Amino acid sequence: MTPGDDTPMTTHILTLTCRNRPGIVAAVATALADCAGDITEARQFDDPLTGTFFMRVAFRLPQETGGDGRFRAKMDGIGTAFGMEWHLAPQDHRPKVLILVSKFDHCLADLLYRWRIGEMPMDLVAVAGNHPQEVLSVNLPAGVPYHHLPITRETKPQQEAEIRALVEETGAELVVLARYMQILSDEMSAWLSGRCINIHHSFLPGFKGAKPYHQAHARGVKMIGATAHYVTEDLDEGPIISQDVEHVTHADTPDDLVAKGRDIERRVLARAVALHLDRRVLLNDGRTVVFPK
Repeated sequence: MTPGDDTPMTTHILTLTCRNRPGIVAAVATALADCAGDITEARQFDDPLTGTFFMRVAFRLPQETGGDGRFRAKMDGIGTAFGMEWHLAPQDHRPKVLILVSKFDHCLADLLYRWRIGEMPMDLVAVAGNHPQEVLSVNLPAGVPYHHLPITRETKPQQEAEIRALVEETGAELVVLARYMQILSDEMSAWLSGRCINIHHSFLPGFKGAKPYHQAHARGVKMIGATAHYVTEDLDEGPIISQDVEHVTHADTPDDLVAKGRDIERRVLARAVALHLDRRVLLNDGRTVVFPK
């Protein structure tokens, strides 16, 4: 069957990772052709350092033929033959997202704005923070609950158990740390592996600890930045998704750096979340493969 212009179509995204060997692309393309699929975007990367192959394919299938089921069955065989890790989902799937926040809410406000205007295709299931909602300067949309989960050194295990229960209850597929100023335990980081994004207030590697912009100012830096990365047990060393920088001068005060840093942080985090939602980020051990739009 050759789909015509008036044939109802469904759009899907396939991502896959496996050891590189001849025939991978041909096998996927043949399977799509057998199901009357129409490829709309295809990107691939062969990592010469690890010998690992990565691919992302967006394609359309005729709706009435049940082609997605037939293609999935074909991918089962291809995945087994090539030892693949692969994932197939409708392009319009809106992942469920939980956002964690502390007192600084500029990243939260930016994500909410992009979500409202349709730029961030996600199902926002809840916002949770370790401070009362009253400390936030932004109002949450109707229907989005806020969970106040206070934490102390002594209650950290119980608080993280509450976060975990919230993730399971809401079915959250992604957790975003929108300047959530708490360090996740190794156990929590491992449990959220590959599905928790953090924004770090510097261009990693860089100044760590309290008041990073003040440290940078004291050293007379000429550039500040921000880094969005997946959370791992190694603090601030998870696979990096997105980074950006901005030049500063000797005339900038620490407050100037903080203001400029807020702008970098929110746009870097938004970019990383959008890339993840669009299934454009594939893990490559301690690094990432990021297919641009």
